[in-house]
Amino acid sequence: MILEVRVVPRAKRNLIKKQNNLIKVYLTRPAHNGQANAQLIEFLSQQLKIKKNQIRIVRGQTSRQKIIEIDGETSFLPK
Repeated sequence: MILEVRVVPRAKRNLIKKQNNLIKVYLTRPAHNGQANAQLIEFLSQQLKIKKNQIRIVRGQTSRQKIIEIDGETSFLPK
């Protein structure tokens, strides 16, 4: 599965929201030194109940707009 994600670093809490066709992920860590990317993978793995190695950032390592690839099946539909 491929997801288009917009990351908002330095948020007050970790949260996932769906806006139109875009998934917005609010993360508490800053974008500095890849901290937000690491937290994004960890947070998504917890929410989807899959292993972290099943989630990969395909595009957007240094951008807020990211393309995420998820191996395996999941029934992930944020509100």
